[in-house]
Amino acid sequence: MATSKEVTSRVRAARTSKRADKSSQNFMERLPSEILIKILSYLDASALFSISHVNKLFYQLASDNALWNKIYIAEFGKNKKSKPKSKNMDDELLLKMATVDLQDCAAGYWKWLFFKTVAACDMNKWKRHLGLINRHTGLPSQTERVLRNLHVTWELTVSDKSGREGTLELSWSHFCETSVSLCWSGGGWLPNYQQISTLQLYGVRRIALSCPGLKKPGWRSLMAKIDVQTLTKSVQVIGQDRLVELKLLQPGIIISTWKDQCSVAFIMFTLHFHKLVERSIQGSSVCPYVEPLVKPPFDDIDPEFGLHGYQLHIVLHNTACKLMSGSFSQLFCRKTQICDGLIQLNAISRTNLSQHTPLSGNITLPWKCEALQGNTENCCIMSLTLLDEFKKPFWCVSSPVSMKLEKTTVSYDYDGEHFLIHYLDSDGQVRMELVWMEEEKQFVVISLVVYGHSGRKEGGEKESS
Repeated sequence: MATSKEVTSRVRAARTSKRADKSSQNFMERLPSEILIKILSYLDASALFSISHVNKLFYQLASDNALWNKIYIAEFGKNKKSKPKSKNMDDELLLKMATVDLQDCAAGYWKWLFFKTVAACDMNKWKRHLGLINRHTGLPSQTERVLRNLHVTWELTVSDKSGREGTLELSWSHFCETSVSLCWSGGGWLPNYQQISTLQLYGVRRIALSCPGLKKPGWRSLMAKIDVQTLTKSVQVIGQDRLVELKLLQPGIIISTWKDQCSVAFIMFTLHFHKLVERSIQGSSVCPYVEPLVKPPFDDIDPEFGLHGYQLHIVLHNTACKLMSGSFSQLFCRKTQICDGLIQLNAISRTNLSQHTPLSGNITLPWKCEALQGNTENCCIMSLTLLDEFKKPFWCVSSPVSMKLEKTTVSYDYDGEHFLIHYLDSDGQVRMELVWMEEEKQFVVISLVVYGHSGRKEGGEKESS
């Protein structure tokens, strides 16, 4: 055991060390800015970005335009004569701007330009991967890989009625075949459900630097801004267990509250893969990404025949595994089946036993929050992609759905209990009938009908989350 003299000696040594560190820091701050900038000029981008977190002085000095202009020219201008002409006009413009007078640039401009150019180069590298289209889904087959390699994550900003807001880092995510599920738990910070005013979902692109322990530089792309107060009256409780109650705020968005309380356990978004990379990184902090207008090709088939050539891909899954995945091609709707602008597409017929599809698990939605976890029965996630006759995504949906017991359904082929999953939004609806096979201990989908609008909105696809 240390004596009192030894303890006193250690305390004095610690105080002396702190005074020395403080004295050293004061010495650095007393140096002229020109000398400090000269010292910083020997650092690379990673080290310069790291040292900007020391204090306000070093943040200001480490954002000096001359330093970052030098780094920018060294990284992107050294081989520009030997490079072939870029097809990307933005890249050409950025290289030309390297000759702009530094005095005309705002503070930190070249630091921002450096990281933006790095991000653009990475994006160009991965663009070709987004061109690899899965013939069953009509979506880029490398979406998850591209998102991960571009260091994309998502943040949620929550505001309450008093104007107080906080931004939550992602707690966990789960990628499935055509969608990703995202979850945030506040750890006691989130306001009560009744006090939440707005939710803002951002895609965040991080730039990889060799500075561990520091938050990487990145850009925020607004993906959705939800006015919670206006949606409260239409909220649907789609599932519950002994701990939580799941409230479907709108398609794709769940707010989970602790049972018999107003406090929020977690918030979950499900995002469809359609244009997910672009929506996650190409919007601004105040405006979402807007898809360029594209006029659909003209279909010269006799309209008396009806609508034809549609393709459906549907996945049932939860936050842990996939329950069902199916693709249905050459779907059509006769003219007599079009009602109120909705077309009826029959993917699985009750009378065709060969089309009936078993599920690989039960309809449940596992969840985890902080140190707690649970399993909500009769609830899962549906991800649907409907392609038009030109194999382009026409209606994309990814949302939690609930399953309810159907007491009036009679079937001569199955004697088990019948259930219905019914999804409905402003663009269409889905009706999926299931039966529980007691002996096999599994669900079987015996009917699947999709109702969608017969005409695409000009220049874009219908989409929910």
